[in-house]
Amino acid sequence: MSESTDTAPSLTFGERVRRARIRAGKTRPIIADRMGQSTEWVKAIETGRIGMPRLPKLIRLAHALGVKDITELTGDDRVTAVTYAKAEHAALPSVKHALADVRLKPSDRQPESAAVLEARVREAWKLWHAADRRTGPRERTEGNRTRMGNLLPSLLADTRHSVRVLEEADRRRALVALTETYHLAQLFLSFQQAPDLIALVSDRAMAAALDADSPRAIAGAAWYVNHVHRDAGEAAEARVDLAEQAVSLLPDGEEPDCLARRGLLYLAVALSYAKSGQAGDAWHYWDKADDAARTLGDSYSHPWLIFGRGIVDAYAITMHNDLVQPAKALEIAEALDLSRIPSATRRSYHLIETARAYGMSGERVAVVSLLKKAYEESPETVMYNLHARAVLPELARSAPRMVRDDAQALARDVGVPM
Repeated sequence: MSESTDTAPSLTFGERVRRARIRAGKTRPIIADRMGQSTEWVKAIETGRIGMPRLPKLIRLAHALGVKDITELTGDDRVTAVTYAKAEHAALPSVKHALADVRLKPSDRQPESAAVLEARVREAWKLWHAADRRTGPRERTEGNRTRMGNLLPSLLADTRHSVRVLEEADRRRALVALTETYHLAQLFLSFQQAPDLIALVSDRAMAAALDADSPRAIAGAAWYVNHVHRDAGEAAEARVDLAEQAVSLLPDGEEPDCLARRGLLYLAVALSYAKSGQAGDAWHYWDKADDAARTLGDSYSHPWLIFGRGIVDAYAITMHNDLVQPAKALEIAEALDLSRIPSATRRSYHLIETARAYGMSGERVAVVSLLKKAYEESPETVMYNLHARAVLPELARSAPRMVRDDAQALARDVGVPM
């Protein structure tokens, strides 16, 4: 077979994976084990129920299959470029500069008080979760990522300066504010060309939380560290141990803030196990998160971590998706009350996850409709979501005629090639 035939565009990504696996003489269980996934996940890739994974996992898959040239799986360099083209926010250089700006000697300016920093961080969280306000049919104010890009350089500089100058209890409060500022930076940087920076701010957040000696801050940092580990495909056991350690530091009882952080950490464990195909363990910990949400009540939602009834239900969709159970994911989605999630960015994300479930089920009309709805909730969430960016080019070319115009318009708005 010639090289041109090997990369013939008539073969789907899944067919290429299956061909490479058979050529290497490897079974689905072997590939699943090397990928830290279930055999069903490999089958779903080969049959097209799951699309091309993100680039880090795609590289690992090529290695597991013994494929040296990744285009043997993608078929065309341009396909990979289109699928993984990441939007770079205009504020990224200034945020990078703020993170890299190390002052060996603090300036003489007066530091902001811990109370002022706490108020600024609370306001920043509100802006991150807030919906865009429309001034016309296609006009919007700044999106969540744009708002953060404008705020972060000064907030980082001021919180770090206060940590250097303040003392004792005030310094510890400033450290907690710095921890959350790093969380906001991690959210801003996510899905951009800055994986090293994401790991850096995640580590810095945990270091600041530990320096503050705050179990609550450590719990919040552990949630965000888990995202980094999960996206990097690191062992579920390490992620679970981190979350369990953070839970053990929180005081017992049902004080809402601590109970919410505990529930969020159980949710982190559940997501880690689902990502690696360990369904039993995943749902065991989801039940623990569910118990916390039930205790807190249907109306509760953490002011910035957003843990509550709506988030626990919504992440069950992601878990079923990762376990390659789209029908079960859609059962959850049918009953999901988005009004229980007081965050436009989170509502948008979970709509994208529901679209992912419909995509695995072959329901492309629903995929386009839900991505459009997700964009209406939070445009920048869709613009920087890798799954949305991966599926939109193909939908723009070949979605059912009744929604193809919508798919093409959305692809233009998101900024992916068609």
